[in-house]
Amino acid sequence: MPASPSTARAINDRVALQLLQQEGPLTAGQLKQLTGLSRPTVADLVERLTASGLITVVGEAGEQRRGPNAKLYGIVTDRAQLAALDVRTEGVWVVVSDLVGQVLAEASVPIGDDTGTGPAVEQAVALVERVVKEAGADRLHTVGIGAPGLIDPVTGELRDSSGLPAWHRRLATALQERLPEARVSVENETNLAALAEQRDGAAQDRDTFVLLWLGHGTGAAVVLDGTLRRGASGGTGEIGFLPVPGTAGLPSATDCEGGFHTLAGSSAIAELAQGYGVVAESGPYEPVAAGLVRAAVTGRGTDADRFLDALADRVAVGVASVVAILDPGCVVLGGEVGQAGGAELAGRVEARLRRMSPLPTEVRAGALGGGAVLRGALLTARDRAQEELFAPGR
Repeated sequence: MPASPSTARAINDRVALQLLQQEGPLTAGQLKQLTGLSRPTVADLVERLTASGLITVVGEAGEQRRGPNAKLYGIVTDRAQLAALDVRTEGVWVVVSDLVGQVLAEASVPIGDDTGTGPAVEQAVALVERVVKEAGADRLHTVGIGAPGLIDPVTGELRDSSGLPAWHRRLATALQERLPEARVSVENETNLAALAEQRDGAAQDRDTFVLLWLGHGTGAAVVLDGTLRRGASGGTGEIGFLPVPGTAGLPSATDCEGGFHTLAGSSAIAELAQGYGVVAESGPYEPVAAGLVRAAVTGRGTDADRFLDALADRVAVGVASVVAILDPGCVVLGGEVGQAGGAELAGRVEARLRRMSPLPTEVRAGALGGGAVLRGALLTARDRAQEELFAPGR
């Protein structure tokens, strides 16, 4: 059944806006070529989108060309501003951007373990307000938050998880109260990292893959057929609780000690490195393990190689368990440690995986490191804002 005229217009408008998002400013002639629509149809949608305030003339295609077709049309980027947060146990990172994701301002603030819940929430909210002011963002539309822990699939709220600061759960509510016109949402940090690696990083050519997060702690995100899978309780990828050989006990419902975290968390990797005489300094806010792995990869030598082999043995245990259940075909080693290990660590893990599993699996190093969470939060906020602002009839 053919689409109604109004539906066809809405589809054409959305296609044009997506092209302007992906390609940047385009002329009417370029829109015609890329969409396959007729010249009158393109002229109509350009007029319609301009009248609605979604696009505007941002320049001309070249000095040699004149006339309507030479005008370059782009999305009105200041129609709305976005904020993204990466919330960790040691602090908060904030970025504010325009509607197409161009960063306007960013900052971070450390929050100590001894900071009370109320003061911690106030520090985080004050940081957001300061960055918003620095960005000149007077129309904050959407706020995306990435945080560790389980997200309730029904309420969309961060669940009470043992070991995580209480201020994490209070933050979204406090931001919504202080920014009443903004849409505030929370997503698991590893899930956001996977979305960022799929959109802008190491998994751009993959519809199905698993991201194994190696940072201060461990986690995993599962993308199957292009869709992020969260599970019945929002807990897909809580690999830190995975029982594995090589630990002194088993994890419990409230403590992942004894699980994969005990093998591949930052403190465990640091202890492993010490046994091989590998030493290094980590950057600010960076897991100590990232500096050690980076030093081993760049310095090499017998002890460094033995350390990397031992670490690959540990990581492969977790990867093999994931592969046996999901058969994703590709595993990305994300987080600061995965990025620090690069192709060297990924290659060693893949070699061990070939000996452990009959399922062919490519292991790649994450391209975005710890910044993937903030990038994923910003991409998610941008998508949500555009979904609303670019909707038919807006």
